[in-house]
Amino acid sequence: MSEVVVVDYGAGNTHSVRAALSRLGRSSEVSSDRAALLGAQYVVLPGVGSARSAMVHLNETGAATALHERFDNGDPILGICLGMQLALESSEEDGGVTGLGLLKGHVRRLTTGRVPRLGWAMVEPWNEAYYFAHSYASDSSDTVATSDGVSVAVQRGSFFGVQFHPEKSGPAGLRMLDRCLSLV
Repeated sequence: MSEVVVVDYGAGNTHSVRAALSRLGRSSEVSSDRAALLGAQYVVLPGVGSARSAMVHLNETGAATALHERFDNGDPILGICLGMQLALESSEEDGGVTGLGLLKGHVRRLTTGRVPRLGWAMVEPWNEAYYFAHSYASDSSDTVATSDGVSVAVQRGSFFGVQFHPEKSGPAGLRMLDRCLSLV
């Protein structure tokens, strides 16, 4: 069994996430298998893709149920970009999608500033710049960090999610991933 399981939902940035994990010396595999998700020390729900197709895949494979079980058991989950958004109650993407509901809140389309929001931006209160690529953002009472007035990190129980891509954010992203994994 791998130390980290990157959730397979038929899309996403699994290759770059696994490459970042490898740079940190962490073994990983890609799976949507219930036993793999429940048996891993850490699970990463990656980003990139469509909210609707990701949720369909998570529900059809049983990964959604396994993620709920992990969360209820207090087992750590990291959501990246779309993975963070999927953890919320709903999204207006794709005409409206019901999310996993691990965290309170809703995902809305960005309407101000650059859309899509691409490139490096400072995250407060961490005072680090990370790489972003998104057109949707969370409105959540579980927000723990922002960037340019947009919620970019949420946390509730064993779930921690970031809107940015730590696996594409150079040394700052690797440090953030390492901090998350070191909590296990």
